[in-house]
Amino acid sequence: MSSVSIECVASEGCRIGESPVWDEREGALLYVDITGRKVCRWSPVTRQAQAIALDVPVSSVALRKSGDYVITLGTRFAALKWKEELVTTITQVDKDKANTRFNDGKVDPAGRYFAGTMAEEIRPAVLERRQGSLYTLFPDLSVVKHFGQVDISNGLDWSLDHRTFFYIDSLSYSVDAFDYDLQTGKIGNRRSIYKLEKEESIPDGMCIDTEGKLWVACYDGGRVIRLDPETGKRLQTVKLPVDKTTSCCFGGKDYSEMFVTSASDGMDKEWLSRQPQAGGIFKITGLGVKGVPPYPFAG
Repeated sequence: MSSVSIECVASEGCRIGESPVWDEREGALLYVDITGRKVCRWSPVTRQAQAIALDVPVSSVALRKSGDYVITLGTRFAALKWKEELVTTITQVDKDKANTRFNDGKVDPAGRYFAGTMAEEIRPAVLERRQGSLYTLFPDLSVVKHFGQVDISNGLDWSLDHRTFFYIDSLSYSVDAFDYDLQTGKIGNRRSIYKLEKEESIPDGMCIDTEGKLWVACYDGGRVIRLDPETGKRLQTVKLPVDKTTSCCFGGKDYSEMFVTSASDGMDKEWLSRQPQAGGIFKITGLGVKGVPPYPFAG
């Protein structure tokens, strides 16, 4: 086993860093700062992050086949043109609810954009329960709602054979699996494949590696854990120097580096003085596994 090394590569201190995605075309890492209301792009060459400021919370970003990006902001799916800093609404969800916003989102192997909602938080992880839903934006720009009664819609990914959809509703403290139909985008037969231990705290963002194992960022747990979705066993724990780890993805030239986002919201001065890198973006090398390149939205 090669030795694991962790480096804070962007220390601007996101309020809630989330949704890391490797953009191969740009050779850069995309991510969002939800309450900071910005989409960021960090370059390993310049070691700087550029940011586009928005007027509402932005919760996920994904690549788009035709170029540029798609994002979820407020309760909208939208298109983002980076150079022009131009945001165009595609469609809106949760129109019957005044107090929800999108949270995590990711594109499936067929180019559909999955994203879920949650109630606006009173404090981190404190919110009105069961207000969220899971949605899919199809390439023809139509939207399907899969189910409601979600607390905090979070991490998502697909198995390597595309037959299983993995999903996290954070306050269930569980990583769930569904049967997945790639042709239609339909999901069914929900089951729990892993329940988090007390010290792992709250499951947040998630990604899959080329061995079909899942990596889950543990919010308030200060770690990412590697799970075997077949056996339900935890295989590895990587601890980070910050408590509020929020999401993870693989990237770099050969997808052998892992990037982990983190948050600083809800931390007082004393806590922040102990964890000055809170809200930073971390790069983990030496894991000995590679990740799967992200799928672009086909619409």
